[in-house]
Amino acid sequence: MEKKTLLFKDYKLYLTVLVITIICERIGSVKIPVGPGTITLLPMIYAMILCLALYLFKPAKFLKEKQSNTASSLISIGITLLIAKISITSGVGINDIIMAGPALILQNFGNLGTIVFALPVALLLGFKRECIGMSHSVGREPNVALISERYGSDCPEFRGVMVVYVVGTVFGTIFMGAIASFLASATPISVEAYAMATGCGSAGMMTAALAPLIEMKPELEVTLTSYASISNLISTVAGLYISIFLGLPLTEKLYKILEPKLGRGKKQV
Repeated sequence: MEKKTLLFKDYKLYLTVLVITIICERIGSVKIPVGPGTITLLPMIYAMILCLALYLFKPAKFLKEKQSNTASSLISIGITLLIAKISITSGVGINDIIMAGPALILQNFGNLGTIVFALPVALLLGFKRECIGMSHSVGREPNVALISERYGSDCPEFRGVMVVYVVGTVFGTIFMGAIASFLASATPISVEAYAMATGCGSAGMMTAALAPLIEMKPELEVTLTSYASISNLISTVAGLYISIFLGLPLTEKLYKILEPKLGRGKKQV
């Protein structure tokens, strides 16, 4: 009974979300030409930015930490419905998934690209062993647990992975939505390949990146959704083992090689 009372007490929060949803849907998708490509902005991105602005700048005084916690607890319900829809769509495209099997598995090794690109940049910015936690993977929940188990929770490596996790949670969906639409329109790589690449182990990021691809090729919705959802599942499961056996050892090795050349300041022990 108490939970029901609390649920109805937050009716202002639900009305605010409803109004934001209506506004964003009325705006619709907006395509911004950028060089050879196009960035497609979708209602979900506007909604995230508006909600974030409402919470940070608090023009609506009733939106406080309590309402934020309430909204957070409801995310799991929304994600459950999303996964159910994606699973049904994936079942329809099972033949496409079987045909693309090897590609779906091999694309997960692309997550190791974070080491090659992010580690040198982090070192140049002055980070030390935080780089290992930051760059060994895309830094989602399984990777946070891995770093905590391997190094402990009171160490630079754990601080590094948590920074990536928090930033990815807040800005990851916005970035993924923008970069997916731009690359798919600016490069000759097939849209199916980009759909596979959206599966990084985060349902929110996958959805944000998949939406503009479907906007570009609506006739391939079933195929693109199938590739993205199965790729995301594989990334969640297999990605952890790739991090354990390849990601972390490779990051440690490259850190020892690059830190003396690119690192700044005192060496951290």
